Amino acid sequence: MTDAAHTPYLGLAPFLRASIAGVDLRPLAQQSLLAVQQGPTNAAHWMNLSTLLFSLDQREAAFACQREALALTRLFSIPPESGIRRRLLLICIAGDIAANTPLDCLLEGTDIELLYYFATLEAPLPDPCPPHDALFMACGYSTEHAPLLQRLVEHLAHWPVPVLNHPARLQRTERDQASACLANLPGVLMPRNLAVSRTALAEIAQGAISAQATFALDFPLIIRPLDSHAGRDLARLDTLAALSDYLAAHPQPDFFVAPFIDYRSADGQYRKFRIALVRGQAFAAHLAIRDHWMIHYLNAGMYENAAKRAEEAAFMAGFSDFAARHREALAAIAERMGLEYVCFDGAELPDGRLLIFEIDHVMVVHAMDPIDLFPYKPAAIQKIMEAFRQLLEPSAHIA
Repeated sequence: MTDAAHTPYLGLAPFLRASIAGVDLRPLAQQSLLAVQQGPTNAAHWMNLSTLLFSLDQREAAFACQREALALTRLFSIPPESGIRRRLLLICIAGDIAANTPLDCLLEGTDIELLYYFATLEAPLPDPCPPHDALFMACGYSTEHAPLLQRLVEHLAHWPVPVLNHPARLQRTERDQASACLANLPGVLMPRNLAVSRTALAEIAQGAISAQATFALDFPLIIRPLDSHAGRDLARLDTLAALSDYLAAHPQPDFFVAPFIDYRSADGQYRKFRIALVRGQAFAAHLAIRDHWMIHYLNAGMYENAAKRAEEAAFMAGFSDFAARHREALAAIAERMGLEYVCFDGAELPDGRLLIFEIDHVMVVHAMDPIDLFPYKPAAIQKIMEAFRQLLEPSAHIA
């Protein structure tokens, strides 16, 4: 990395790369703190420190640094290493590193300049607006920001450049909306997700009302807070007592609940893949394998287990067969969601259906894993990068 005092806005990519490589982020945070002290009016320093603190799970301090940055400016830039061919304006919201699409992780090494604007209800778009070839709605959907998205729908009605992932369609990525949107699709199962208040869940835990009678749900259940991402506070509950214990440990006012679907393969392992849909075309982003239902790539033992990596390599190499097998289902998912770029985490059920856990546009897609362990990944991610890159070509939007 460059000298801390002169470091520009870096985004997430360099810090994610360092974390994957096992680098201790705390010294980097100290360097970033020094940059803030040397240049307290440089918003990029504050944002870099905020990203590092979020990565270290120091959320309160991270939000404080982010507020300092956004008080100075709401527009940031990550230029390409070489010449600029395209400029993409990303509309973001203030939040943690799961709040917005981390496109810098996918588009490393391209000729695209990324312009990040952190929108507010009072200022939904930059003024003046920097030159750009396309606008991408990077912000994840939340009920808190629904008024902002509606304001953006109005402002972008006659935008002079292509608008990717139109704000009018982002609500479809909310868990309950997504499960309703994808309901009854042939070859697809996304379990019904319901937003349920703490009060109602407490009544269920106390036996005052029945989950089955009230919400048509039964144990085992999957539960998470309403705005949870990346598995934060996600749990499987098998009993009323477990529900009571969960509520005692999690003070949030609202939660998503869904039926637990046992998606184990015949060998007893759970397999979860991430698939990117770019203008309806499907690409493999990764496959994780674990003997526990709650899978994240980092807890699945993919780095330690050569056999798992070999299976992931085969999945990526043979993905065209997978995509052909699920052609109708994948096309229907893309059509229902109506987004130019969206990803989903899912599994293949024994009956052949696609099981969808979640679907949105803010999932991280990257090729940062060590090349000696994952030599097959760069080529797979390059396909996604190139497909996204094509979205920015003028010819992509000619009817």
